[in-house]
Amino acid sequence: MTAATTVSPTSTAPTPGQVWTRARGILAVVLILVVAGITFAAVRSGTNHGQLDPRSADPKGSRAVAELLKARGVSITVATTLDKATTAAGPDTTLLVAGPNLLTRSQQLRLNAATTASAGRTLLIAPGPGATARLAPGVRAETHHAVSALAPSCEFPAARRAGAADLGGTRYTTAQVPAAVTCYPSAGIPSLVVLPTGAGGDTVVLGAPDFLHNERLDQQGNASLALQLLGSRPHLVWYLPSLTDPSATTDDGAPGGGDEERSEGGARDDSADESSFLDLVPSGWLWGTLQLALAAVLAAVWRARRLGPLVTERLPVAIRASESAEGRSLLYRKANARDRAADALRAAGRTRLAPLVGVPVRDAHTPDVLLPAVSARVTAPDRDLTALLFGTAPSTDAALVLLADQLDALEREVRTS
Repeated sequence: MTAATTVSPTSTAPTPGQVWTRARGILAVVLILVVAGITFAAVRSGTNHGQLDPRSADPKGSRAVAELLKARGVSITVATTLDKATTAAGPDTTLLVAGPNLLTRSQQLRLNAATTASAGRTLLIAPGPGATARLAPGVRAETHHAVSALAPSCEFPAARRAGAADLGGTRYTTAQVPAAVTCYPSAGIPSLVVLPTGAGGDTVVLGAPDFLHNERLDQQGNASLALQLLGSRPHLVWYLPSLTDPSATTDDGAPGGGDEERSEGGARDDSADESSFLDLVPSGWLWGTLQLALAAVLAAVWRARRLGPLVTERLPVAIRASESAEGRSLLYRKANARDRAADALRAAGRTRLAPLVGVPVRDAHTPDVLLPAVSARVTAPDRDLTALLFGTAPSTDAALVLLADQLDALEREVRTS
């Protein structure tokens, strides 16, 4: 009687403890990054604002010029809605539009109507083709050029007194506005345009905001140009377009709407939306995303496993060869794979016969070498050894069993001969 051996079931799946051991390093790194980000945001939340914001002390902010204007007696109001910006416009007010490209078509038309009638000064920062056509009619935006220190090359008093300044960026042509004053040409095309709007008002189109940034205000004549353009009137409205502005999602019949908002072909002109999604995302979030991506890559490299040499491991259970053969045969039968079963039987038979008839094992599966040697050792040389050792797959289970029996009989005959 054979004693039955009870084997405890085994699994290659990792245990909860192993999962925790592998993941705790990554979780610790992620936790540190989250805590550091929250702490950094909390520390800077009171002073950090967006680019070209008069409250921002960042290199790309404009707090420095705002403080200088306040020292000169200019009152500054930050507006984030179109209604607040247009309501504050007037003959004693300078309206700076920090992001004209972020405004919708209807907003741009409303803003142009309000500023034209205000007799004040309007500064447009780097408007694109669509925004320029609606906020500064007659002016055309040209290709972008690098920002650099440029000479004024014009008779505009503010530019003459300031001298060289960091301008460039989007450039503009004014062939349809003979009264326009053009300054700071970049590659022959001006990057500052002054358009008279009647009643003493004007619209100043600037190709780049760099001269207003904190990091550049003390260079060239940037501070002089900024103070003269923004401080010509006692009040300054700094308009920062916001996505939360209700006027951005409603069309309230602004002047120039309806049919006038369509191109000659009848299709709606979407050129006002020159800004991309990245322009709407604060720079801190972009850097944070980049840092998280870098951390993820480093964590992946740290946790990566290199393929080393094969390691021989003891099987958890010792299985007899007969049981293994029986299990494989059952799998073949379940899959109806008589062809594979026959190939396995013939290959094993040829491998065992080759040493018995003096054929090298490497030639055991070569008919021209194995068959003559086997024929010389059997009593019935006219037997069809080719079909037996190299034939086709049996068509039935009975034929497969017969093939196995014939192979066993051939092997016994060769061994006893």
